[in-house]
Amino acid sequence: QGSIEFSGFETKCIHSGSRPDAETGARITPIFQNASYVFEDVDDAASLFNLQSFGNIYSRLGNPTVSALEEKLAALEGGVGATCTASGHSAQLLILFALLQPGDRFVASRNLYGGSLTQFKRMGEKFGWHVDFVDLDDHEDVRNKLSDPKCKLLWAESLANPGGIVTDLEFLSQETKKVKVPLIIDNTLATPYLCQPKNFGADIVVHSTTKFLSGQGNALGGCVIDLGTFDWFSTPEKYPSLTSAEPSYHGLVFQETFGSLALTVYLHAVGLRDLGPAMAPMNAFLTINGLETLAVRMDRHVENAESVAKFLETDPRVSWVSYAGLSSSKYYDRVGKYLPKGPGSVFTFGLKGGFDQGVQFVESCQLLSHLANVGDTRSLVLHPGSTTHRQLSDEARVAAGAGDEVIRLSVGLESVNDIISDINQALEMSAP
Repeated sequence: QGSIEFSGFETKCIHSGSRPDAETGARITPIFQNASYVFEDVDDAASLFNLQSFGNIYSRLGNPTVSALEEKLAALEGGVGATCTASGHSAQLLILFALLQPGDRFVASRNLYGGSLTQFKRMGEKFGWHVDFVDLDDHEDVRNKLSDPKCKLLWAESLANPGGIVTDLEFLSQETKKVKVPLIIDNTLATPYLCQPKNFGADIVVHSTTKFLSGQGNALGGCVIDLGTFDWFSTPEKYPSLTSAEPSYHGLVFQETFGSLALTVYLHAVGLRDLGPAMAPMNAFLTINGLETLAVRMDRHVENAESVAKFLETDPRVSWVSYAGLSSSKYYDRVGKYLPKGPGSVFTFGLKGGFDQGVQFVESCQLLSHLANVGDTRSLVLHPGSTTHRQLSDEARVAAGAGDEVIRLSVGLESVNDIISDINQALEMSAP
């Protein structure tokens, strides 16, 4: 009897990477809370250290529980391989470390999570990297910045945090292919259930697994997923980490030796080895469990968010609502193309009372939790101007969609009437 290929998204969420344990028969992926692994003999150890065979050496480089999560995430995004890390920020650092050299530049959306804006600008300078932030809808500026011979990549979020901006992925893909640099998409807010960046020309996907993928605010993590679509040898001088001899592995050339797995192997064998941001096995286990319900959770997140956004749009105490699921949004048409199941549940709205009312609003919420996270089963609220984007200049905050009056919501899975009731009373309590 021939084997059947099961390809449904929900099936992958549950089964990809999560086979019964060969040793014990355990159906749930075990937590391998272990630092290092016994070699069969000296030759086995040498083969592993020389990257002549794959296996476990030390949990900074790889761990069986983490590997199961990596396999699952690669399957969900249609990738060839994945590298999990301790946090979303460390995943970002890892990919920049692999692709950039001192003096290089890269282009990034100006509408990113505030922590990413700070990391790219401040940390990048210490590594000798320069970022050019652009309005992705200013096509001429995007093309101009990409044309710089030192530009090595373009970075964007499929669904921008905090404003819920839907990115035109196909345009970005067309432009990056012209100059032969990879398109990196942070798919954290959309998740692979709502958006498949590979279908629109992305080359690499990055996640903060802390958010919707784990889904319950209990496990930090990040992931880089190589979609296997970029040929590093097309411009070998741009990416020497992958196309030149690696001294620490006796002159091995990653692209030549590992082909489409070159980036994933490099991120493990060099990135995790040298920078060290390994994901904890317990966090991998919790994320694996969270992923099993990703599809059903995201459907409810979207359903609740749409109801909350419609309530806010008709409320005279609110000056504007930025949710792409509303027909009034300038990104509404892009939703049908890039996010046919809905534009997520993180969005912003503006209060007429500005900064002071924003602070009072979040402090008046009783059901919504005031904290710096998104993608939880619980509904979350934040005033970005006083928290996540506080370290930016006033001009940069406004450009990033985090002005004084802005409130960010991450709509959870509670009864939607209760969510709206809490927002309503907070609006009353904070009214100027």
